[in-house]
Amino acid sequence: MQTEKLYIEKYLGSWLRSFLPLAIAEFILFGAKLAWACLFAGILLMAIIVTKYAYPNEVLLSRYDFLAFVAFVVQICMITLRLESLQEVKVILLFHISGTIMEIFKLAQGSWDYPEQGILEIGGVPLFSGFMYASVGSFMARTIRIFDMRFDPFPRPYFGFLLAIAIYLNFFTHHYIPDFRWALIVLTAVIFGQTWIHFQPFERIWRLPLVLCAFLSSLFLYLAENIGTLTGTWVYGGTTGLAFTDPMKITSWYLLLFVSFMQVLMVYLKSHHVGTRRA
Repeated sequence: MQTEKLYIEKYLGSWLRSFLPLAIAEFILFGAKLAWACLFAGILLMAIIVTKYAYPNEVLLSRYDFLAFVAFVVQICMITLRLESLQEVKVILLFHISGTIMEIFKLAQGSWDYPEQGILEIGGVPLFSGFMYASVGSFMARTIRIFDMRFDPFPRPYFGFLLAIAIYLNFFTHHYIPDFRWALIVLTAVIFGQTWIHFQPFERIWRLPLVLCAFLSSLFLYLAENIGTLTGTWVYGGTTGLAFTDPMKITSWYLLLFVSFMQVLMVYLKSHHVGTRRA
C-alpha cells in the first residue's frame, strides 16, 4: 500500500528536485499527492459533470443509476489495484451506510431533493449519493497513508468518538430541538485544539493544526458540493438548482469531517499515526 507514496516521491519528486528548489518541489508534490488521494471523489465529480451535459436521454439506464454503476466499478478497481486496503474499505462502507441513513432522513424532511428518477435507490435516495459520502472516507484514509500523517498530541479517543456521535445525532435532532452546531464547533476546538497534523510531502515533515485543516477541508467540500448543485444533480429547499448553496453549509461540512475523521481513525488508532502523548 506504500507503493503509491514511494512512486510519487522516487520518480516525480526526484525529477522535480533536479531543477527546482526544495520548497517549490515539495509544494508541487503536496498538490500531486492531494490530487491522487482525491481519486475516488474526483472521478465521481467528473462523472456528475459529464453526464449532466452528455448523457443521452433515450437510454434505459437512468443517469442516477449510471452514476451508481460508475461509483461501484471505481470502488472495485481501487480494491483490485490495491489502492485501498480491505480494512479501509470496511470503514468506507460504514461511511456509505451512515451517509445513506442521513440522506433518507434529510430527504423526508425536505432539506434537499433529487429531481431525476432512478431504480437504484433506497427511500427515494439514489445509491450514488452514498458513494459520495464514501468518497470522503476514501480521501481521508488515502491522505493519511500517502502523506504518512501523524496526529500528535491526540486526545483520548473516547472524547473524539463521543463528539462524533453527538455531531451525527445533531444532524437529526435539530429538526425537533434547538441546533447545537455552534456548541459542537466549540467542542471540536476544545478537544482537538492542541492536535497537530504532521505530514510529509517529500523530504521534510510539515505540520498544521488539525482544526485549521478541518476548516480548510470544509471549504473544499462546500465547493465540491456545489458542483452537484450547479448541475442540478440535487437541489435544496425546493429550489431549481443552478445556484450556490447557503454558506452556512460550510459549518455542516466542518462538523461532518470530525465524524468522518473518527470513523477513519478506527483503522489507525493502534498505529504510529496517532501520537502517544495526550492533549
